[in-house]
Amino acid sequence: MERERALRIYATMNRIRKFEEKAVQLFESNKLRGSVHLYIGEEAIAATVGSRMTDQDYITSTHRGHGHAIAKGATLDRALAELMGKATGYCKGRGGSMHIADLEKGNLGANAIVGGGVPIAVGGALAQKMKGEKHFTVAFFGDGASNQGTVHESMNLASLWKLPIIFLCENNGFGISVPTWQSTSVKDVSVRAVGYDMPGETVDGNDVLAIDAALDRAITRALAGEGPTYLECKTYRWRGHWTGDPEPYRTREEVAAWMERCPIKAFRAYLLKAKLAKKQELDDIEQAADAEMEAATEFALNSPEPDPAQVMDDVFFVG
Repeated sequence: MERERALRIYATMNRIRKFEEKAVQLFESNKLRGSVHLYIGEEAIAATVGSRMTDQDYITSTHRGHGHAIAKGATLDRALAELMGKATGYCKGRGGSMHIADLEKGNLGANAIVGGGVPIAVGGALAQKMKGEKHFTVAFFGDGASNQGTVHESMNLASLWKLPIIFLCENNGFGISVPTWQSTSVKDVSVRAVGYDMPGETVDGNDVLAIDAALDRAITRALAGEGPTYLECKTYRWRGHWTGDPEPYRTREEVAAWMERCPIKAFRAYLLKAKLAKKQELDDIEQAADAEMEAATEFALNSPEPDPAQVMDDVFFVG
C-alpha cells in the first residue's frame, strides 16, 4: 500500500475511534439526545473504503453509521453537533445519531431501518450508470440486514442491471443480541452472491490490507461495467448493540479476545514493520485526532439549539 493513503487510513481510524469514545462519554454524562450505536472495533472497514472513494462516489449507511460518515469526509464537529441535536449538525439536529447525511460528500444517509439503506444505494448506482459516470456506490449493512428481503431484492436488481455497486456486509457477529449462527443459514453470507450471479468474497474485517485487496477487485469490476460484488467483512463490535445494552448474550472473555485483535493496533504494527511510517509520525497522528476531537466537543457543546420557528423547514408534504 502506498504510504500517503496508508497514513490517511490510519488517521481516519483514529478519528473514528476518538469520536466514538467521546460519544459514549457524552452519553454517560447526559449530554446526548437518545442512545448511540458505537462502531468501536470496526474502524478498519470504513476507513479503508473511504480511502478508495471520491465525493462523487456514493455510500448508504446504517444505524451504526458514525464511522461511515467520518470516513466519507464528515467533520467531527458537525457530526458531534448532530448527535447532540444542535442546529450546526449535518441535518440541523433533526437526524441525530442514526440519520447523518452529507450529499456534498456522497453520503446518501444513514438509516435506522435494518437494511433500509440498501435499496437507496441501488438507486444511487443506477443514477451513476444512467449518467455514464465512472463512479461507484457502496451499500453498508450488517449481518442482521443480510437476511432482509430488501437486501436480496436490491442484489437481484443490481445484478440484472449490472450496476456499479458493492454490497458490503459488516458482519460483527450479532444482530442486536442474536449471534449469526442462530439467525443465518450459512457460515459466510457472501456465498449468497452466487444466487445473483455476482462474485462474493469474505475477508477479515480487522485487516486493512485484506479489505483493500478485495475492494480493489470489486471497484475494478464495477467501473468496468461488469456489475456488483458482495463483500463480507468479518469483524466485532467491542461495545453493546447500543449504549445501554447489558450484553448478557456474550462473555467478557470473548470481548477481551477480540479487543486483542484491535484493528488500529494491527495496522500501526504493519506501518512500522513495512517502514511506511516512523513511530513519532503515528504518535503525531493519534495526538492530532485527540486535539480535533476536543475542538469538536467544544464546538458541539457551544452550538445553539434549533429554533422552534424553523420546525417546518425542510419538511416536504406529498398529497
